[in-house]
Amino acid sequence: MFLDLKNRKALVVGGGEEALRKVRLLLKTQALIEVVATELHPELTDMSVWGSIYWLGHGFHEDQLDGAALVFVASDDETNERVSAAARARSIPVNVVDEPELSTAITPAIVDRDPLVIAIGSEGAAPILAQGVRARVESMLPPQLGAYVKRAESLRERVAEHVPFGNRRRAFWTKFFFGPLKDIFISGNGDFNAELDKLIADEAHPAQGRVSLVGAGPGDPELMTLKAQRRLQEADVIVYDRLVGPGILEYARRDATRIAVGKTPHQPSPKQADINTILIREAKAGKLVVRLKGGDPYVFGRGGEEQAVLEAEGIAVDVVPGITAALGCAASIGLTVTHRGQNRSFTLLTGAGEDGVVEHDWAALARPGNAFAIYMGVGNAGHIAARLIEAGIDTAVPVTVVENGTLANERSFVTSIARLGEAMLENNVAGPAIIYIGLAKAAVSADVLSFPGRANELQRAAS
Repeated sequence: MFLDLKNRKALVVGGGEEALRKVRLLLKTQALIEVVATELHPELTDMSVWGSIYWLGHGFHEDQLDGAALVFVASDDETNERVSAAARARSIPVNVVDEPELSTAITPAIVDRDPLVIAIGSEGAAPILAQGVRARVESMLPPQLGAYVKRAESLRERVAEHVPFGNRRRAFWTKFFFGPLKDIFISGNGDFNAELDKLIADEAHPAQGRVSLVGAGPGDPELMTLKAQRRLQEADVIVYDRLVGPGILEYARRDATRIAVGKTPHQPSPKQADINTILIREAKAGKLVVRLKGGDPYVFGRGGEEQAVLEAEGIAVDVVPGITAALGCAASIGLTVTHRGQNRSFTLLTGAGEDGVVEHDWAALARPGNAFAIYMGVGNAGHIAARLIEAGIDTAVPVTVVENGTLANERSFVTSIARLGEAMLENNVAGPAIIYIGLAKAAVSADVLSFPGRANELQRAAS
């Protein structure tokens, strides 16, 4: 929280080096600074002579808090406690240097690009770390950035007059601060005013929006790409699936419209045609739309279908790939999907068809040396196992199941193709889950404890 100290009293108790640092901080504001100390640091003395501060040359007493908006204390222990108690009694924010237990306000490390100010705090736990972070941020921001922010302030009325309110104006300011215009201003190379006029003209009339098909990854927000995070920050509208991991939407702009279109098995859910209608409607309204999908948009995410529909309507589409669930979940439990000498290929399959029943070339899949992952196969796991056994697969082939992969509630187990249907019921697998057939970690002894009597069969399958 930033306090407005314009023409308000800020009291500093102490006259040494630490008090000087607080005064330097306050001098960046328009506060009326009073310093209580019997002796002053030479620099504070100069400030007093020049009228930058008002010096009260005696000890602290409570009346000095009258009218104060903020208090800094950098004195001896007894005085620190007295001032803190008196300020608390009056509900005045007080910061006692290096004594967070006596403070109701913490001074952050500050990156100052006036009027842009970045405050970095650790709640008093690690001030040196906060200072280190400040140094890194300082190196990222050019000194001229403050002047650029002031230029933006001077343009607000002009932009408000010419650029429509909402996503078009937001798009203007995004391009102003993060596009090439800023580089022209800071470097001094190029005609800034001409480029500014062009940017205002480009954003003055609402244009058709665009749609980004964005893969959110297998669930863990940290597995999203940087580009996916950036798209979420840019979006006016986010149309998201049920399988998008918890926490992913925390990366989105807070004021973005969010539309849930997730499909829940055996329950009424939005049809694909309905989702297409939403995407077309929002994009044609000039909005930046993110179609957010779990995993990767092109892997059982109907990304290709949606792209074709949008492009047929003349709507621009870009695709942001994501880590697909089969690879992310396997990596999360340390399961290699290709291993020299064991399997020559790895196939991705869907376990659900349009009518709920899925059919594949079971004979080809059942051949020795094949390994494959099945998406959306929880409900049809028994059918899949039966069809593979009919096709001649070795009944001891290992199967690894990963439920809620990469999330905090992730769990996995190993069974055989012969017991796949039973194992899914025994473990109450509700999904989302990936079923890996022909793959198991080298050490399965811990996993097979869930299946008494199957240890020998599974050890043989793993080998």
